[in-house]
Amino acid sequence: MVIQIPGPSARRRGALLIELLLAMALLTGALLPLAYSISSERRLARAYYQRAVAMEIVDGEVEALAAGQWRAFSPGSQEYQPRAAAAANLPPGKFLLTIADKKLRLQWTPSVKRHGGPVLREVSLE
Repeated sequence: MVIQIPGPSARRRGALLIELLLAMALLTGALLPLAYSISSERRLARAYYQRAVAMEIVDGEVEALAAGQWRAFSPGSQEYQPRAAAAANLPPGKFLLTIADKKLRLQWTPSVKRHGGPVLREVSLE
């Protein structure tokens, strides 16, 4: 059995391997925060989108209710089913209609946190 003594080429290969490992570690250390940042911005953009959709739906429904459709509902709090097709783009949640003291209030509340937050609109009747 012959044992070879490492020569200059083996040392160069070892140094090259160490340099490659350090470069990969530096690249990984730089890309992980960037990937996390992109992921959190994506979640934030989705929450903003869902909040904007909820605001549009609530604003439209409140306008229709204030124009006279509120008379079809009894006073008190009750769940409200919006007619907007865009409600399919919202996360699970509920619309709550409250009619009391010459005031009409429509609120959307998501069931899951970090999905836009609640949206509330209130108008005076007559």
